[in-house]
Amino acid sequence: MRRRSLLIAVPAGLVTLAACGDEDSGSSNAGDSATPEASGTSAPPPPKIVDGPLPAITAGTKFDEKPTVAKGSGEPSKDLAVKTVIAGGGKAIAENDFVSANYLGQIWESAKVFDNSYDRKTPLVIQLAQGSIIDGWRYALTGKKTGSRVQFSVPPTWGYGEQGNEQAGIKGSDTLVFVVDVQDTFNAKSSAKGKEVPQDDAALPKVGTNTDGKAPSIELPKADAPKKLVAEYVLEGDGAEVGAQDSVLVQYKGVVWDGGKEFDSTYGRKQLTSFSLQQVVKGWSQGLTGKKVGSRVLIVIPPDLGYGDSPPEGSGIEKDSTLVFSVDILAKM
Repeated sequence: MRRRSLLIAVPAGLVTLAACGDEDSGSSNAGDSATPEASGTSAPPPPKIVDGPLPAITAGTKFDEKPTVAKGSGEPSKDLAVKTVIAGGGKAIAENDFVSANYLGQIWESAKVFDNSYDRKTPLVIQLAQGSIIDGWRYALTGKKTGSRVQFSVPPTWGYGEQGNEQAGIKGSDTLVFVVDVQDTFNAKSSAKGKEVPQDDAALPKVGTNTDGKAPSIELPKADAPKKLVAEYVLEGDGAEVGAQDSVLVQYKGVVWDGGKEFDSTYGRKQLTSFSLQQVVKGWSQGLTGKKVGSRVLIVIPPDLGYGDSPPEGSGIEKDSTLVFSVDILAKM
């Protein structure tokens, strides 16, 4: 099982797509790493952001290379010290965006590395939202551009607080040093950017190919619903393939085959969602497995791979409904 980052809080489960009837549908895939939630009943005040001091990066100085960072010299700042080591020219990051980034974290006083994504060869994808990640990240990365390398030191107030993180070997008095290579950022206006694939089957729904962040259209055919799962590219991306054990960050829209009623949409909520393919209905997990990041996928789910005779209460889905989804796979987590 892939080890998850020490930075993240356990996310809330996705209600509409959550699998029904499976004994392990509510289990966590947290792995063997701590996943601390935000501590305390109120957030600390925003930090003052200063230029330093920050320890030198002595090796791995290029963007997306694993860095080696020197031990901190003297006393660290009581404020949030932030430095843009490499200035990227991409999209600006806003608070509450999801970011994809490689990073290394170590303790100021000892230079002990407690976590890094470079060795896992999988970037962290995380929302810069209160309660999802330590506050130091939210304040240090907001306003930076993709393609940037950002180094910052985080005092306990905006890190793990007085309790520290025992599993990571972080004491309540430790200041943390991070180097973060920001690869991409996603928000409610994000879309798949893949290559259009012909939609030639007249018996299947046609999905819009717009990439402006607005909900794509879903045109249903005057035909009987297929009895088997359909999972076809609408836009084919060039990213990594999604594995059956992966979590994904997506935009999606769902309608019922009979009548075309929309019952769920991230576009309507203006909020992306992420989830493990182990915690959704079988039609989603089977339909997205093997598909590439950056793609838009049409998924048609027959009742036996959807909700069958037990649809979620209040969802507007009737028993034994065939469901139709447009899914933009923005990132693998």
